[in-house]
Amino acid sequence: MSTSRRSFVKGLGAAGAVLPAVGLLPGRGLAEDAPPGYAAAIDWKQFAGQTIALSGAIHPWSNAIAPLLPEFTILTGINVTIDFQLETTYLGATPIKLARGSSTPDVFMFTTYGQGISNGWLEPLNGYFSNRSLTDPAWYDEGDLLKTARAFPLWSDGERYAVPITSEAMTLFVNKDALAAKDQPLPRTFDELLVVARAVKTNGMSGITMRAQAGGNSSPPAMGFVFSYGGAMVEHNKVAFASPEAIAAVEMYGQLLSQAGPAGVGSYEWYNVLDDFLQGRTAMAIDSSNFATDISNPAKSHVAKQAGFATFPHLAGRGPVPFMSHWQACINSKSRNKRAAFLFLLWATSKATSLRTAAAGLATTRVSAWSSEGFKTAFGSEAAEAALTNLQNADVDRAKAILFHPQSRPILDAFMIGVNEVVNGAKSAKDAMTGAAERANAAIRG
Repeated sequence: MSTSRRSFVKGLGAAGAVLPAVGLLPGRGLAEDAPPGYAAAIDWKQFAGQTIALSGAIHPWSNAIAPLLPEFTILTGINVTIDFQLETTYLGATPIKLARGSSTPDVFMFTTYGQGISNGWLEPLNGYFSNRSLTDPAWYDEGDLLKTARAFPLWSDGERYAVPITSEAMTLFVNKDALAAKDQPLPRTFDELLVVARAVKTNGMSGITMRAQAGGNSSPPAMGFVFSYGGAMVEHNKVAFASPEAIAAVEMYGQLLSQAGPAGVGSYEWYNVLDDFLQGRTAMAIDSSNFATDISNPAKSHVAKQAGFATFPHLAGRGPVPFMSHWQACINSKSRNKRAAFLFLLWATSKATSLRTAAAGLATTRVSAWSSEGFKTAFGSEAAEAALTNLQNADVDRAKAILFHPQSRPILDAFMIGVNEVVNGAKSAKDAMTGAAERANAAIRG
């Protein structure tokens, strides 16, 4: 873990810590009683005294929202217990807990949307949004949400089972000094990226770093390569990454990391990528735009002054199509406190709360927050511009096709096993992707 995440774990204390409610009476919390920014035409105190359990990954969102939770309790009288875990641990444990029918957590961060819906784990939310005792549409102002955030949670039948809580797209990070030392330009195409990465690689610094661990959690950067080469992960309920386009994309990914990546890159997850860039051990990296908060912070980053942020590379003659996603928060369909949980989701993603979390550097889902001076200061104006450009260039439908597939996890695992084989030189891109697609399609049929 990076220093910031270690500090966050320490600050939270033991998992399951309770944020105590302030002794306020039910029935007070209508617009005239609410603090600035929360003057909604709903009774915030209607579920005072209830307790909701919130769980998620140790992540920029949990880092930003946790300090504000006592204010939610003051506003609503609702207690909140928290349980944030390392991302890989959390992603593995949560489906098991939900499959057992546990009534907790009430609210949780989630990525495998299709799996959750097909198994009945996620509470449908359209009815809550249309309930005027729970939602004030004018106050919540969905028109302020980024276009991708409005489209992302919609299931094929128009139902919503989640609320987006962050926005991220794969972004190119560069150490400007490292490129200048070798008189190299900012790369725009994949071919240019390979040339520059080779040129700037030294004994003490890799040319580029990206995720390559043989597990689905490492797939976002590589999926952006596939999309930008004109490929897809899933089409017509079949795995599509054995296509010529996808094979060419993975071949490039493998060349970059095998020829210009760090030693041991086959085991790299996102935190390894981030740490290498923060410590000045790599000249370039491609990963989540959310890394910008740490990269731009001199207290955490050795390269804060020379860091640059750029659009995702593209294939000559084609536009870039970086992978994008929104972490989402869902309500457990077995929860005993669903309406209180929904109030939490409204509060957490409201304009007022988003302005607060954006000032902490979180890339929220709201246009007003992205435009705020607090966000630009914490995130960096160049980083914000690059992230927004990458979000605009992304293909929401292609991202949803894989993320929302009921078998997304085994598909992504098979894909990254193949990518890992290419990076490590064990197989050609054609052989690796053909085998990976066969395994993934078998999982779908099974």
